[in-house]
This record gives sequence, structure tokens and C-alpha cells, in this order.
Amino acid sequence: MKHIAGLLAGALLATMIAACTPEGSDETAVATAAETADEFVARANKELKDLSAELGAASWVRATYITDDTAIIASAAGEKYAVWHSDMVKQALAYDGQDLAPATRRAIDLLKLGTSLPTPNDAAKRKELTMIATELGGMYGAGKYCRSDDDCLSGSELEGLMQTSRDYDELQEYWEGWRTIAPPMRPKYERYVELVNEGAAELGYSDLGEMWRAEYDMSPTEFQGEAARLWEQVKPLYDELHCAVRAKLGERYGTDKVPQDGPIPAHILGNMWAQEWGFIYDIMEPYPGVSDLDVDSTLKAKDYSPQEMVRSAENFYVSLGMDRLPDTFWTRSQFTKPQDREVVCHASAWGLDGGNDLRIKMCIKQTYDELRVIYHELGHNYYQGAYKDQPPLFQGGAHGGFHEAIGDTITLSMTPGYLKEVGLVSSAEESEKAVINRQMQMALDKIAFLPFGKLIDEWRWGVFSGAIKPEDYNKAWWDLRLKYQGIAPPSERSEADFDPGSKYHIPGNVSYTRYFLARILQFQFQRSLCEIAGHEGDLPSCSIYGSKEAGEKFHAMMAGGQSEPWQDALEKLTGTREMDASAIIDYFAPLMGYLKEQNAGRNCGW
Repeated sequence: MKHIAGLLAGALLATMIAACTPEGSDETAVATAAETADEFVARANKELKDLSAELGAASWVRATYITDDTAIIASAAGEKYAVWHSDMVKQALAYDGQDLAPATRRAIDLLKLGTSLPTPNDAAKRKELTMIATELGGMYGAGKYCRSDDDCLSGSELEGLMQTSRDYDELQEYWEGWRTIAPPMRPKYERYVELVNEGAAELGYSDLGEMWRAEYDMSPTEFQGEAARLWEQVKPLYDELHCAVRAKLGERYGTDKVPQDGPIPAHILGNMWAQEWGFIYDIMEPYPGVSDLDVDSTLKAKDYSPQEMVRSAENFYVSLGMDRLPDTFWTRSQFTKPQDREVVCHASAWGLDGGNDLRIKMCIKQTYDELRVIYHELGHNYYQGAYKDQPPLFQGGAHGGFHEAIGDTITLSMTPGYLKEVGLVSSAEESEKAVINRQMQMALDKIAFLPFGKLIDEWRWGVFSGAIKPEDYNKAWWDLRLKYQGIAPPSERSEADFDPGSKYHIPGNVSYTRYFLARILQFQFQRSLCEIAGHEGDLPSCSIYGSKEAGEKFHAMMAGGQSEPWQDALEKLTGTREMDASAIIDYFAPLMGYLKEQNAGRNCGW
């Protein structure tokens, strides 16, 4: 889910910034000569605080009142910020090579890394790049698969059909249809790569991929190795899940369509991109009908209002010793879809006014899925509130994966025992079969996602570095999909296609590694929190609800924001300075045992 973490700290609204970054003035560049680095950082924080307030207000109004007028207001605020940011990055380069205090150096580095789309310092090229970025986003957003002039399906409509259809040929049509939007992007994307690499070089990086990897408090090369190490830790569990899923899909569609010694066809996994497989749980359910936690019925029977659902999530964080949300949260948030105007319903958490003005923006429905989303989004809000006393340049997650992992960690504590304690289910007793069912449901999303989460940026790292040539874009994409996920396209693909462009984050220029890291960190966080809470029993049964000790440690980690390397933040909670995916293996130990039994005698691998 999207979060607005201090709005500009950390990511600094990279997409908006990139779309309109002008040249800085010579006058301000010269002025830095009269400032020490500490004075420069102090000025940057002061100006950023003021600009954040203005841009935050404009962005909120745009998201909750979609009109032509609010588009103008938001665009103007974004352009004003972009002028400032471009100017400040230019000035920050003057302090390269100087011996600075660690906090000062960190603030300057974060400022320079505050855009995912660095533009060349050339007016014509900058205009060209921002136009390409706008066009790529527009091509994706307006994309449709048309069978005829009056029979067109949008991306969201096709996604819904992919989730529910079980017809092999029909699914292939939808899969191929959506990918017709991407080939026109290809020449634009090739030029985009050239221009962003030029912008990254002006900031001292060999290419944009190296710049993205520099955000993780280690060298870009070290981080690449770190991502590979984490993947190797979880690969055995993924391999067992893949083998079991392929066998069931072979039973459903026939082994002629799903060969049992090769990759799985990409279009039959319940998701347009085969990134999460939860929508084929009906095919994969180990013990049909055993202990389905029917929270939906409770929400409807007790007629929970959207605000009551949010209070439920707030109560969890409060049980950990954290403060209640400010009164303004309840008067300024969007909980439901207004009847009188268009709004953005996609769930997001906002930390306006430096985290003093916390809000969520949702269109809440009475479902357990929506309730879990609320618990997740409030994780962003509590993180934003925890680091609100940090300077603006340090108001962000320790690294990108931390922000997404906070709320996901809390959702891991929404166990049957917790749900019974707060009156959302009537029974907390779970048989071994019920545990396996629940873990399968989780694994189809959380474990299936891991290789996809890793390969998206790995493909881009190769593209940005030149290791993947433009004439091999599509081949390299499917080579990685095969290598990591063990999936293959349902029909022959060629370099006339541009299948990476069918995934929003590629034309949208959104780095993806943070989602991979978040899926790992949430289990590492949970294991440590359960130990702090004194939990006895296996990890899947642990809920930290009510543990002030766990809450104190959690909050202490969050309060540092981006002020220190993520290794320092991680150590405060877990006692280790290394991300560790072994907690996933611990958590899913029951499912791993089940999968190995099911896969006995099968020819796993591809």
C-alpha cells in the first residue's frame, strides 16, 4: 500500500519531482560558498518543512477532490517544490569530498538521493525526459485491451477477470490482451534509460541502478550481494510451494498444458503478473472447509462502521503502549467514498505537518481484507508519528523496506487467538489442518511474491548498467522470470513485445526492491517482538497484542526514522545488524512439512 511518509522525506515524492525539475539559479549556487555544510543542512530542513506543508495540503486535496482545479493546484505546488529540490541538489554537490560530521553527511546524501528519476542538467534533455516519463505513465494508465472498437477492457477489469476465471484459453486471451499496451512504450523507454543514466552520472553514479542501490547504507555492490543472500535463504520454501502449485494446476488444467517438469504458465496463477497467487487458493486449499476464519460475517452482523474498524486497529497499537491517534486524524481522514465527488480510493497513509497531522485515505468496506489493510496503513501512521521530532530530511523509514514492514508485522499478530479476544471470531481453536490451511493462504501471497519482488529491479539494474541491451529487453525479462519464479509465458514472445511495460512500476519508474525487503523484515521483526513479549509456543500462534515491552522496543526502532543507518535501527529491535530471512522458514515450518509430504515422489524444479 502507498504511504506518504512525511510526504517529502526519504522518497521526496520522486515521481512528481521528476516530472518538472528545472535548472537552479546561479545566484543560489554561488551563495553556498558562504555557508558551512551544517548551515546548508539547517537551511534545507527549514525550507523543506515549509514546502512540505504546502505540497502536502495540495496533494491531499487533489486525492480527495479530483477536479481540473485541484490538478492545477497540485501541479503548481509540485513545480514549486521541484525548483527548490533541483537547486538544493546542485548546491549540495559543493560539499562532496569534504570531511563532515556523520549526521551532516547523511542529510546531504539523503537530499541528493531524494529522487528516483535524476534529470540531466540540460534544459532540452530535462524537458525530453520529463515528457517521456509523463507519456509512459499515461500510456499505462490509459491502457486497454480492445477486441473491437466498442469492446474494450481496462487494466483493472482484466485483473478482476484474471482472479476469477478458471478457463485456460480465456485467461490466455486476457493475459496477452493486456500486454498489447506495452510495445509502443519500448522506444520511449530506451531513450528514458539513456537520459536517467546521464542524470545519475551528474550526481556521481555510474548509472541509475547504482544510484538506487546506494540508498541502503552499504556499497551498491554489497547491497546486490545482500539481496542475493536473502533470496537464497527463502528459495527452498518457494521451491516446495512451486512444486505443489504446479501439481495442482496440472490436475486442474491437464499436464499437457502444465507439464510437471517445467515452468508454470504465467497466466493461470490468479494474477496478471503471477506475482501473488492467493486467488487460486480454491484450487490449493489443503483441507477444504476446515476452519475458515469468517471475520466478514462478524463485521456485518455487528455492523462495524468504517471508523469502528479503524478504532480496532488503533486499539492494537495502543495496547503496545503507543499513543492514540490525534483528534485531527478522525476529522480529516477519508474513511468512505463521498457521494458528491471523485476521489482516489486506493489506501494510503499520510503524515502531514511533519507527522503531527496523521491521516488515512480509504474507501472502507466491511471485509476482513479491508480490516487488515487498515492495520497495515496505521503502521505507516505510527511510524510517521514516531519520527516526527526528527529533522525533515530524516523523516522517513530506515530504508524503504522498513515502512512497508511495520504494518505487515502487526497483521501477523491478527491470529485466531487475537481475533477471538477482540470479538471478531467466536472460536480460537485451530487444528493442525486449520493451521496448514491458514499458512497456505498466506504463502500463496507472501512467499510466491518473493522472487517477483527481487527480479523487477534486477532486470532494471541490468538495463541501466548496459548488461541488458535494448535488443534483448524482452528475452532478459523472461530469462529472469524463469530463473527466479519458474514461470513461462503462455505463448511465444519476441523482441516485438515489451512485457516489462505491462507492470506499472516499470513505466511508472518506481523502485521495487523495498517490497521484497519488507516481506522478509516483517517476519524478522515479528520473531524478535514475540521473544520480547515472552511468547511461548510456535511463531505462527504469536500475537504481541497487549505487550508493552514489545511496543516499547518497536517504537524505539521507529523513532530514529532515517537519522541513522538501517543496521542501527534493526539492531535496536532484533539485536542483529543483518537482515535475516530465516524467520520466514521458522514461521512457515508447519506448511513446509506439509509441502514436503505432498511433493514426495514428484519431480520438483524446472
